[in-house]
Amino acid sequence: MKKFLYIIGVLIALTSCARPPKLAPEYSYEGYSKIVPAWLKPYTIDGKTYFPLPSAEGYEEVCIASWYGPGFHQNQSSSGEIYDMHDFTAAHKILPLGTYVLVKNLENNKEVVVRINDRGPFVEDRCIDLSYAAAKELGIIGKGLAKVKVIALSEGILTDGGIAYKNIPNIKFREFYLQVGAFKCYQNALKLKLELEKEFEKVNIETFQKDNTIFYRVQVYLSNDLNSALKLAEELKRGKFKSAFLVAK
Repeated sequence: MKKFLYIIGVLIALTSCARPPKLAPEYSYEGYSKIVPAWLKPYTIDGKTYFPLPSAEGYEEVCIASWYGPGFHQNQSSSGEIYDMHDFTAAHKILPLGTYVLVKNLENNKEVVVRINDRGPFVEDRCIDLSYAAAKELGIIGKGLAKVKVIALSEGILTDGGIAYKNIPNIKFREFYLQVGAFKCYQNALKLKLELEKEFEKVNIETFQKDNTIFYRVQVYLSNDLNSALKLAEELKRGKFKSAFLVAK
């Protein structure tokens, strides 16, 4: 009987110490719009609301691409800059403005790097609207549409004055890494780094702060050439790094 009462007492003590799970705050559309910066504010087109992503890190998708040209040439884009159909740019519904993405035409394997500076396309089965120059490079001017793979490479820099775009005239030849892990504890990141150094020549730990939390991101160097990096990344992701993603520096 004493043992039974002891067990009951322990259970009561544990229950009294347990805290209810903290629920995420619920915001109305108007409330959410007030607490996020201007570049993250949701917007509504044809009755559908879109919520821009806070970061393009790790973003990949396979979808249908279209293009837009003369009818929009010299009009103002969503980023505030004037749309030039001869520049290598594109429109996307939710990727951060200023993001550089690799677009690969899966029907002919042609590739192009473009900068997201506009919103769209607002057609259900399409994900990216390419400039005339980019569409021509991918060989989809005549056809109008193509199945593509979109991979985020690098983001713009947010400043008090808006978005400062990185000048990357030759993004194909930068340093490319595969991010294989992110940890709150530095020792865990260091442990993985030491393990990976047995197999890879160069492994970095990069710090990243989000709100009040510091993350230690472990990244494996792949190549200075985009095509080589993509091939190696695909091989590694088929193995033990299934959730890893490409990072450009």
